[in-house]
Amino acid sequence: MSTRIAFLKGHGTENDFVIVPDPENALDLTPAAVAALCDRRAGIGGDGVLHVVRSAAHPEARHMADEAEWFMDYRNGDGSIAEMCGNGTRVFARYLQRVGHVAEGDITIATRGGVKRIHLAKDGDVTVGMGRARLPEGDVTVSVGERSWPARNVNMGNPHAVAFVDDLAQAGDLLAPPPFSPAAAYPDGVNVEFVVDRGPRHVAMRVHERGSGETRSCGTGACAVAVATARRDGADPAVTGTPVTYTVDVPGGRLVITERPDGEIEMTGPAVIVAEGEIDAKWLENAAR
Repeated sequence: MSTRIAFLKGHGTENDFVIVPDPENALDLTPAAVAALCDRRAGIGGDGVLHVVRSAAHPEARHMADEAEWFMDYRNGDGSIAEMCGNGTRVFARYLQRVGHVAEGDITIATRGGVKRIHLAKDGDVTVGMGRARLPEGDVTVSVGERSWPARNVNMGNPHAVAFVDDLAQAGDLLAPPPFSPAAAYPDGVNVEFVVDRGPRHVAMRVHERGSGETRSCGTGACAVAVATARRDGADPAVTGTPVTYTVDVPGGRLVITERPDGEIEMTGPAVIVAEGEIDAKWLENAAR
């Protein structure tokens, strides 16, 4: 192993990531190593790791290699594996553009949530085709302290519980996962969004991301919020036949979410690379144990 391993740091609406280029999938990124990289005091710091691998070199992505050259092997900040990360996909695309693997325009990226289609705009924003939402049936409740709210169960390739509240402060500190019921609704845990109205087709949210705690932004969460809000508002595009767009404010910025009558959802927002450097391989080897 080289004594130095390249990394970059990037964020999308302040949802931040350690980017580890590894085209041939040669690194053993154990959960402990990922958690160490994401540690904000003893590591580089981030909400997650974007492990950049050629699809053909990764066993989970080989079947997508004909559609997408690059696979986003995304890991949560605690080292656990996630199906998909919307903000991470935008930052992943920005990295590919920065190093010359792709140019402005339309590209594809493989994820555990399937192949995602991305548009890199000249103005710097990145639009990600997030696929369709699934709305599992059944009532869900989320709680903070002694307060509870009904929540909408939305699956964006990963699970979300969307609760509408009067004030975002009611979400508490979001250090621990908000309790939910029934437990069977989310056997592997859930991302929980708390939402308030800001105006017509305009909401704000806070989120506890499964495996990461409260983050400054969550792309799939913003999509789930837009879907849940459209159903609450009677603006389901499949029913009205008209696309609906919501502006979703997150603590780290603003995302624009559009759902089309065929169910396809697009998310548009910024993606920024802020630094690059090298990881000491010996440190990472020790951290991986």
